[in-house]
Amino acid sequence: MSNQSTKSARCLLGAALTSLLLVSACDQQGERLERAREIADASLKQITGETIVDQGKKTDPMRSVPVEARAIAGKVISDISGQPTNKPAFAVLSVIAKPADIPPAETAAEIEGDTLYMEDEAVLEEALDAPVAAAPAPDAGARAPASRSLELFQPQVGISPRVKLDPKAREQSLQRVEEATQAMETRAGAQPAPVTRTRSLQPRSLESAPAEEKMAARKIARRSLVTRDAIVAQRDANAVMLDTLAKYKMNAEVTLSREGQMVIQVAGAGPTLFTPEDAKDPTLSFLAIDEGKGCPDPDDLEAIEADPVLATNCFVDDLRASGQFEYVEKDFIFENQFVRRPPEGSPTTSGGVTPDSGTPSTGTTPAKVEVTPNDPLWALQWDMKPRGSGEGQSLGGAGFQEFWTRQGIEGSSDVVVAVVDTGLQMNHPDIAASANIAPGWDMVSDPRMGNDGDGRDSDPNDPGDLCNPAVPGSADSFHGTHVAGTIGAAASNNGAGVAGGAWNVKIVPVRALGKCGGRLSDINDAIRWAAGLIPAEGEDGGEVWNDNPADIINLSIGLFEYCPASLQDAIDSVTDRGAVVVSAAGNARIDTAYYAPGGCDNVISVAAGNALGEITAYSNFGDNVDILAPGGEMARDDDNDSRPDGILSTKASTDCYDPVTGEAVDDCYYAYEQGTSMAAPHVSAALALLKARDPEASSDELVSELLAATDPRTDMQCAGLCADYPGTTPIEGSDGMCRRPCGGRILNLANVPELGGTPGGGD
Repeated sequence: MSNQSTKSARCLLGAALTSLLLVSACDQQGERLERAREIADASLKQITGETIVDQGKKTDPMRSVPVEARAIAGKVISDISGQPTNKPAFAVLSVIAKPADIPPAETAAEIEGDTLYMEDEAVLEEALDAPVAAAPAPDAGARAPASRSLELFQPQVGISPRVKLDPKAREQSLQRVEEATQAMETRAGAQPAPVTRTRSLQPRSLESAPAEEKMAARKIARRSLVTRDAIVAQRDANAVMLDTLAKYKMNAEVTLSREGQMVIQVAGAGPTLFTPEDAKDPTLSFLAIDEGKGCPDPDDLEAIEADPVLATNCFVDDLRASGQFEYVEKDFIFENQFVRRPPEGSPTTSGGVTPDSGTPSTGTTPAKVEVTPNDPLWALQWDMKPRGSGEGQSLGGAGFQEFWTRQGIEGSSDVVVAVVDTGLQMNHPDIAASANIAPGWDMVSDPRMGNDGDGRDSDPNDPGDLCNPAVPGSADSFHGTHVAGTIGAAASNNGAGVAGGAWNVKIVPVRALGKCGGRLSDINDAIRWAAGLIPAEGEDGGEVWNDNPADIINLSIGLFEYCPASLQDAIDSVTDRGAVVVSAAGNARIDTAYYAPGGCDNVISVAAGNALGEITAYSNFGDNVDILAPGGEMARDDDNDSRPDGILSTKASTDCYDPVTGEAVDDCYYAYEQGTSMAAPHVSAALALLKARDPEASSDELVSELLAATDPRTDMQCAGLCADYPGTTPIEGSDGMCRRPCGGRILNLANVPELGGTPGGGD
């Protein structure tokens, strides 16, 4: 290797070495610090050419592919401390509310077993005749989609009517409310009648129906109808809001919905009043930290008028006090659940203690693994390997390879997983070439957060989410691409890059996070659209339904807050219709009950494990956690491959290196990351495989099968220093170690019984 190449490689590793040492300096014991140095030193030897990976193996798939099919990001930004002290942010003067006493949304059809019940068979015929939209063609030369006209963000009456409320023009405002109400009632009248058992319903057997008819039936049974109860309740609520706005001398615009969840944008704070000048604001000053101060003096109108944050608090308190609403809450900002930069003054970690790794499955594991993907980076994907300590195994592995081999199933294109996240890098070569991507949607309503020049549209491409370029080490996360790659967005077994957990699966990308995070109001809509309950709004103002309603919805997002009522409402809506929601537990090293959506009801909450099968130092824990899955811990190298134990997946990056030659590479398409964000997609992929194995399984049956596809874990696998985790239970006979509740089970797909056979192991 030339001196210049060596110099480039050493510069490349600088960030990795610095961050590994920075993280490890927080530890109370020196062992972890020394191990971090060893990882960095070994990696440097590889990159500089002193050590060549698998140099003597002629069959090494990494050596037989072009550099772009194997290069990996060289920067390692590792934070094992978590951020337990973060306060939640919210969008100033944006409020979510739902009027009280609205009954659950109704549907036009109902499926029981193999029978579809509906009022009018013409509804099904119409769904069968509707063309399925094609996925947007990726533009390799474009970083972001073209901007659309800003006229879309002006008040209008569309499928989700937006009503401008002006207390100074009360009569005109009430007239606009009435017009919006009539528009919704007209739309409701154009819908099929809801399914009720008092009607004479048309039964239709689906047992021998073609796949297209079954899919159309499923779509119809998912959709929420606009009901008169929801319309009237929102009309009456607008009158109450007018009185509150008059008190504070504010205007607002209200977006109505078919399920009754309203979004109120006060004054000029909302995206519906967006101007081109707003896009030039680099600070996103319309976001604020929730200090929990509430509204100390609702009669101090001068102070409220001068302080938008105080005005938000007071507006929320007044609406709650009216008794008109089931819930009223701020429009909180969710973040992705990568673990990146350590906050100043972080608590220490659990140090160099290596807990007992438990007993891996020892059942009928085949002597020779028959299904091995030819993706060149497969050898570095410890998370997909059989669980064990032998060659080709990992103590933290989730057993995907054993499932593929024993079951003869790598997935099914009839199974749909929606990824509600930052969108996808549609021009990523391993995604652009994948047949697994279905049409998605961009649900980021605010162009200031959208970072693509517009609001909601049909393009789920991820243009980047960098919040503050002034923060050292900050960069676009391309979080959704990494998450979706683990599930199966990448073209697996194609001789390039990595393999996903489900090779054949349908991924629906739903973009809900943008610059600096994602609004709760957008996430609520994204969840419902992903499951097929509500339509999006097309450029012509018409309805655009998800033609691939999700069986599984992955939420690798988080908010340091108890589960917001509107989020729980959205989750309940989709799980009631048969979707399974999988959530990251969060990375704050606290009980996930304090985090959302990991602490919400009706979700599979996933904590993160390392390559030893232990809970990671950063992962949330608690009784709400259902399962542990690989999340990675990049300050460790427990599999002794001289690489950080992160999760390797798809993601375009810069400052990379070739794992074969050690040469520096400018750009690459694969990267290690860590976090409960990485753990959740392993569970979503596992559910997709189980659904492929048993297509007729209900959501409850799938969850039961998932929890059975696990191994039990010991207390020490959930251990941490008692000093770092106040309130946890000391482990008898240990040196200052405490048990963190973390679900009790670790994902191991080897335990799924063969069809007509017995489980592969576990106890």
